[in-house]
Amino acid sequence: MNNFIKFSTDIIAANSSKRELTGVIVPFGQVGHTNMGDVVFQQGSLKIGEGIKLFTEHDMTRPIGKLSRYEEDDKGIVGTFKIARTNAGDDALAEAQEGLRTGFSVGAMIDDYVTKGEQVIVNEATLKEVSHVTFPAFGEYAQITEVAASADASQPTTESEETIVSNEVTPEVIEEVAAEVAAPAVEAQERNSRPAIFTAPRSPIVSKGSYLEHNIRAALGNEDSRQYVMAADTTGNNAAFIPTPQSTEVINGISNADRGFIDAISRATLPASGMSFEIPKITTAPTVAEAAEAAALSETDTASSFVSVAVKKFGGQQTLSVELLDRSSPVFFDELVRQMEFAYAKATDAYVMGEVANAGTLNATATTEDKTGLLEYVASAAAAVYSASLGFARNVVVSPQQWGKIMGYNEAGRPIYTASQPSNAGGAVSPQSLRGQIAGLDMYVSRSMTGTGGTGLGDYSMVVLNPDSYTWYESPRLSLRTAVINTGQIDVNYYGFGALATKIAAGANWFNKS
Repeated sequence: MNNFIKFSTDIIAANSSKRELTGVIVPFGQVGHTNMGDVVFQQGSLKIGEGIKLFTEHDMTRPIGKLSRYEEDDKGIVGTFKIARTNAGDDALAEAQEGLRTGFSVGAMIDDYVTKGEQVIVNEATLKEVSHVTFPAFGEYAQITEVAASADASQPTTESEETIVSNEVTPEVIEEVAAEVAAPAVEAQERNSRPAIFTAPRSPIVSKGSYLEHNIRAALGNEDSRQYVMAADTTGNNAAFIPTPQSTEVINGISNADRGFIDAISRATLPASGMSFEIPKITTAPTVAEAAEAAALSETDTASSFVSVAVKKFGGQQTLSVELLDRSSPVFFDELVRQMEFAYAKATDAYVMGEVANAGTLNATATTEDKTGLLEYVASAAAAVYSASLGFARNVVVSPQQWGKIMGYNEAGRPIYTASQPSNAGGAVSPQSLRGQIAGLDMYVSRSMTGTGGTGLGDYSMVVLNPDSYTWYESPRLSLRTAVINTGQIDVNYYGFGALATKIAAGANWFNKS
């Protein structure tokens, strides 16, 4: 069908008494702006056959009605379509009445035409189909003049059911306008028969302003605008709107999603409501003692209290400019969310590390910051954690600086923790992994830890802990996007909720040289 042309008209009036759409299918002698160019239909040029169907947006799988009658005079053709009693038909009537989908788009086969300047003068064409669409081609000169609908066609028409849409254009108005805008004389510069051309409905995007308008409408959910923007971004006829190609590779050397400290403690799901919650905790345990015959038994009543856990909110915001919104590669939006996730990971890991540092105890045994001091610290810290929590120390968390130093520990030049096949290994630490083992403990590296005092790397650069002594409760992360109306920008909020429960404070033993 490469000799097919489409053009569209507007809905301008509504009446709720019938299930009909009525309007000017095509005006004679008026200019319609289509992708084929400026088109003018001569009087009597459009032939209408039987069984003309009404579709939605030229989708031949979505018929909503049929042409029931039409009238032709020297000003144009007015058609009336009977709308089917289907959900799609109800939607079409409602959209027309509410001014949401306000046009007819006519598909016709051109049989004979001539050109004059930049205009195509159609002398003979055959109507093939009509669709209910959003945007017009002939503007105010060729418009649908009535929308009639009711749930029950048997109900009588009442004056109160009529709704008039602003800027009504009736056949009388068409006649008046036609008198002012005369049809161009047909002085052919070139005559053709059945041109080999297929055109789609003219896109309303004709300038940067209209491009921005429909981009915003698309962001608010308008499917028609989304299609127009996609067409503008891909067609060679709109080269000014094609984004500069961007590589899908994104360079990032400043952030990642590692959460070494949180990974080293226990995890749980945050309760669904409330900004705090409580966990029962035994404060006095019952006792059992040796008892003589007929003597009273040992009696110690169990006592308990509650650990109150505060829920914290962690979030960040990005405000996107119009340039980023309209001109960036789609990979930008994926990377934006990924970067906000990285920032969320950094903030939550630092919060947990700080809370455990405030609650834990300092080691009183470590004397040096070397391979000997490391073993002294791990041994004494593990014993202290068990004594305080009656649970085993299973993990050790180190700063990136301590991680590097531990990898350098050696005995007579032979590495202690990085040997590939050690005969008497003290553990396993790899420069290609943030996980390892040190003296029987699972090692985690956390960038939240840097050390706060002393010589060398300083205190607080390592911690041995029982992971059950601290639990991190966390909700799913959420992303919220809102429009900044006065600037046309978009705010993207990324946030989540978390809570750290300090169940046994002494379950963490921090490195501290005496």
